Amino acid sequence: MLTEARIQNFKSIQRLQLSLGRVTVLIGENGSGKSNILEALALASAASQDKLDPEFLVSRGIRVAEPQFMRTAFPGSTDEVIELSLLFDREEPRVYRLRYSGEPPGEWLHQEERKALPIRTASFTKYLLGHFGQSFLVYSPENSSLRTFEREGQIQPLGVKGEGLFKLLKTLSRPEYQDRWQDLRENLRLLDWFDDLRIAPNLAPYETALQISDRYLAADRADELALLDQRSANEGFLFLLFYFALLVSKSTPKWFAIDNIDSSLNPKLCSELLRRLVLLAKKYDKQVILTTHNPAILDGLDLHDEEQRLFVVHRNSQGHTKVRRITPPQPLGDEPPVKLSEAFLRGILGGLPQNF
Repeated sequence: MLTEARIQNFKSIQRLQLSLGRVTVLIGENGSGKSNILEALALASAASQDKLDPEFLVSRGIRVAEPQFMRTAFPGSTDEVIELSLLFDREEPRVYRLRYSGEPPGEWLHQEERKALPIRTASFTKYLLGHFGQSFLVYSPENSSLRTFEREGQIQPLGVKGEGLFKLLKTLSRPEYQDRWQDLRENLRLLDWFDDLRIAPNLAPYETALQISDRYLAADRADELALLDQRSANEGFLFLLFYFALLVSKSTPKWFAIDNIDSSLNPKLCSELLRRLVLLAKKYDKQVILTTHNPAILDGLDLHDEEQRLFVVHRNSQGHTKVRRITPPQPLGDEPPVKLSEAFLRGILGGLPQNF
């Protein structure tokens, strides 16, 4: 598991150190640098594979900007090297130093120039693949991709916007993955109306259709007209389907991020979703970093569990992105501890705008 990340000179991050759990949640103002932290990890993963061209970076969930804005652009900043260091389970840290080549067609280059720590990209790639599955990706699913089931994507089996979801679900429905398929369907029952899910039978090679049964409709009708497909399912269902498939699948990355996990979800559902994601991450040995703006997500965290962590991301007086870990709330006298959601809304945790 990735236990520590150090980031220098990347976007709004001048210097930052982050100690991670199995499930880590980042909160903070818009523009505080939450997504920049996720992208820095994805950039380090790309460097480990020596794949730093813009197309590859974008497909991993990185917002590629002009080179001068990929580095910190604060007044007085002169360092042209982005340095990323990852520490996995007490192993020696893997350090990546990236410099942009200005010669056409300019590209990011990985500098292998550490004294005490020789860096061999191939060996780190092997390490990543051996311990953490595929590359670190920043997932930001989109309704259009989830609803239309785009079949092609550069990333297999699941693209960062949701490309390839149908193919992944079809694989999960095979007999050899029945335990995972069952976990997926059971967790979808967080939605009161959901009854069951299956892949439509006798599909042509080019067809992509799910059969989703609504228990209220199924009570009166047993024919296929009572079955929904992904085009008529509500948006919240599609996001839950994506998240649970991502967690239970053997083929998806072992470590990844989800940006804005609260999209399209009811607040109470958000809290229970996070509890379920923690259980699934432990069961299937995944490591997840999440960002959110919804206070209800926080109530799904148990900060007494060392594998679950919460950080407030903010920018200091110079504009640099910083993080502060939140410890478990303590009771005041005989009163129960304040809920994390309430502490967030009341400004006790920080992470709220202060300029209005």
